[in-house]
Amino acid sequence: MKRGDRTAHAPKGPEKAQTPNAHPPLPQDPAQCLESDLFRRDVLVRRVLQKIEDSEGYSFTQDELRMFTAFFDLSLEFDARRDFLTLCVVLPMIFFDQDCRLYLRTGPGAWKLARCLRLPEAPLAVEPPPHPAMRGSNFFAPVPARKDTGELMGFDLPDNVMGWLELSGGVSLSRHKQIFFEKFAVRIGHQMHYRLARAKNREHLAFIQNLVEDIGHNVIVPNMIFKLFFNRLNASITALARCVAEAPPETPADFTSSLDFLQARLGAQYAEISRHYSQTSLFLETLLRRRHFQEGRYVLEKRRVNLLKQVVEPQVERYLPRLEDRGIAIDLSMGGIPDEPILLMADLGLIAQVYANLFSNAVKYTRTVSGPNGEPLKFMAYGWEIRPDALGEDRPGAKLNVFTTGPVVPESERAGLFLPGYRSSSAEGEHGTGHGLAFVHQVVQLHGGRVGYEPSELGNNFYIVLPVETGE
Repeated sequence: MKRGDRTAHAPKGPEKAQTPNAHPPLPQDPAQCLESDLFRRDVLVRRVLQKIEDSEGYSFTQDELRMFTAFFDLSLEFDARRDFLTLCVVLPMIFFDQDCRLYLRTGPGAWKLARCLRLPEAPLAVEPPPHPAMRGSNFFAPVPARKDTGELMGFDLPDNVMGWLELSGGVSLSRHKQIFFEKFAVRIGHQMHYRLARAKNREHLAFIQNLVEDIGHNVIVPNMIFKLFFNRLNASITALARCVAEAPPETPADFTSSLDFLQARLGAQYAEISRHYSQTSLFLETLLRRRHFQEGRYVLEKRRVNLLKQVVEPQVERYLPRLEDRGIAIDLSMGGIPDEPILLMADLGLIAQVYANLFSNAVKYTRTVSGPNGEPLKFMAYGWEIRPDALGEDRPGAKLNVFTTGPVVPESERAGLFLPGYRSSSAEGEHGTGHGLAFVHQVVQLHGGRVGYEPSELGNNFYIVLPVETGE
């Protein structure tokens, strides 16, 4: 057996069973390849080359580069702020026997000595300049802030400076060494910013955890009590109907007719309010689900869904008055949605919200167009189809369409349709935040699907593709 060929005759253990990937990867997205994003690639390449050129111009020594490397590695290792500040003054001492002090701002026009090896003979009474400078026999290098560091610290930072690195005996430092410590102060500023951001994120997470508890206690639970009130109201309406039906023969006809009309009207209003309550409760309980906040992402709770009865029809009923107000008809020539529980495993609340966003857009952006014979058309349509390779080879998917008449989205704007905050030129004059389609994209991706847009002669088709699963 040759040296290095140690596994040639190694005993083989039992082979592990190959388990199929429960969540196969999504189809490749060309947008993630730099061949499709040459501008961004070229910008970053130029910046990298500029940094290389700058570093070569500084001609830092091997010890100076080692100190930068040690600072970067150890600043990641030590989480405590006190340890990090200690690192900032200890490294110059270890590598160059340099005594230094670090000052940090504590408010507008205020600062403190944050860390030092030796206390100064007198406290720093006058603010150092915002640029590298000598003061007496010592050299001061400002610790720069990023543009949003002041927001993290809670006050404005004059000249965008969060502190200063003071080097004792700065008069004896060469200009090369001064530049080196200026760059070191810059690195301190970057690390301080990241630590402040991380601390602020921890505060936000703690707030969110408390908010989740408040939502459960003050929103979700009281909302469930409304169901009890609705049941009592429905019982009263039913009792009223019984009273009308069992009215004595001598009861005046106009009186029973009025009661019958009142009962029917109350019943219709109850049904409408109950539908809105059911949808609102579904969205509240889905979007404010505790696990979303605990895990910092939408967490799916999948189950088999009857797309027509549980998702589409409730949203059609919800948006029908607004569609009618704008003169928008509903055309089911695309086939509609079948009234059967197809093998679509989805998070009911989130998919319902997806359709709510698509129908809301239909209300806002459907426009009148000329039909094949010149007749005016203004309608929305919805439908679906099963495609055997919708999400890749042998990966079937349900393509769900929502079509609206109107001018097509310009080709130059289509790439941004599903991006957060993006609004196309067709959105002018309509209220919106550009969040709806971004939410659709996010939810569909979580389901292992994809979204898309298709222009047509009469208007625009927005679609989602969800995997068709065969699960229990």
